[in-house]
Amino acid sequence: MIRNIFLDLDDTILDFHKAEHIAVQRALRELDIEATPELLSRYSQLNDQQWKLLELGKLTREEVKVRRYRLLFQELGLDASWEMAARLYEGFLSQGHFFLDGAEELLRQLFPSYRLYLASNGTASVQRGRLKSARIGNYFDQIFISEEIGYHKPNRDFFEYCFQQIPDFKSEESLIVGDSLTSDIKGGINAGITTVWFCRDEEQARRSAEAYPQIRPDYVVHELREVCSLVQALTDRSAPPRTASAPPQAAAKTGCTIRQKIVQ
Repeated sequence: MIRNIFLDLDDTILDFHKAEHIAVQRALRELDIEATPELLSRYSQLNDQQWKLLELGKLTREEVKVRRYRLLFQELGLDASWEMAARLYEGFLSQGHFFLDGAEELLRQLFPSYRLYLASNGTASVQRGRLKSARIGNYFDQIFISEEIGYHKPNRDFFEYCFQQIPDFKSEESLIVGDSLTSDIKGGINAGITTVWFCRDEEQARRSAEAYPQIRPDYVVHELREVCSLVQALTDRSAPPRTASAPPQAAAKTGCTIRQKIVQ
């Protein structure tokens, strides 16, 4: 039976990359820098790399905010303040939102029957602003943002903090849905809850699975609408038996890819 559902925000409920591109463009425009497609692509690469270093405990959040712009400007020989770029970007990013397909419907369908919790590694001021803009805060029993609680995914301490705030919490009644193998799924595995990897692009799913073969989600979905039927099946204890041989591509046919947990 499932009672508690943890949902990531960026690229699970809200389209982070679309919002990111717009915020970066606006920030660079303020600094009189042309935001070419190549520059935006390189920024996204550097940004992802810095967040991975945060997940590994090699950078602090404050270092991530500035370092991505310092590396970008130094690499491209741009004479501009990376501290100012970071402040401008953060302000613009917090001002709007873009829903992923099926996100609003997913929240509406899950809300009456399950306790929903937001679990985000994002910057608190940015995420609070986007939640307010999207008007979805009331769907969640509690909102857990790493900057506010002092731990970040995939650290087990992040989840332990969350669990302690939830009345009558049981790990066997809980799952997490997120787009990041290294943050959401690894974190859920570390915390001992069911993991659902949301990966919209099957080719990206294949590449990510190859890059992180040790991180094995319990289920993989490619569309948010698949989450409701999966959660209902788990709640009814009628989910198909787990099998270790199902490849990520199977999700296109079955609605979800089923993985077998290794029992020590």
